[in-house]
Amino acid sequence: MKVVGVGCGPGMLTREAIEAIRTAGHIAGSKRAIEIASEYIPEGVRAEVISDYARITHYPPGTVILSTGDPMLAGLGKSASEVVPGISSFQIATARLKIPQESCLIIDAHGKDICSVLDSARLGLGAGRTLFILADPVSDLEAFCVALGGRHGDLRVAVLSDLGYPEESIARGTVACPPKPVTRLYCIIIGTF
Repeated sequence: MKVVGVGCGPGMLTREAIEAIRTAGHIAGSKRAIEIASEYIPEGVRAEVISDYARITHYPPGTVILSTGDPMLAGLGKSASEVVPGISSFQIATARLKIPQESCLIIDAHGKDICSVLDSARLGLGAGRTLFILADPVSDLEAFCVALGGRHGDLRVAVLSDLGYPEESIARGTVACPPKPVTRLYCIIIGTF
């Protein structure tokens, strides 16, 4: 199975990804991933919205599975025989805020209660790392910041929404007074940036 990252928003596909899409015999992915890649899907090639990700290995050989962002950043790449990377929200977020990527600790809170990653967050911050958190649409950032609180209260918090889209926004605050996410598609950076 080939998994192709389509980037975190429009215009974020690599040339390698575009070529993989243009030569695919069958394509499957989320509605958003298919929309991002739509201009490169050849006429007559079926693009199917995946309804059950537990069954992605059941697609016929030659199917290209589209993954938003980069398939190796909390994506579908772990089970693929071949992965074509995409431009991730991590890359865009660190570029927008001018944060060196090597200073970051990536924490995946997608599909989880954000407070379940508190221990990892505290360890990362204790080691002087900047946190990049892939948030879930229902993540409660305020509760997370209250739980994190204490000596971390003055750390900066940025909520980066709709990265790569025309409506992209960055809201800033602190752990003591965190910004509120404005959309369901966002990531969080916490640190001294």
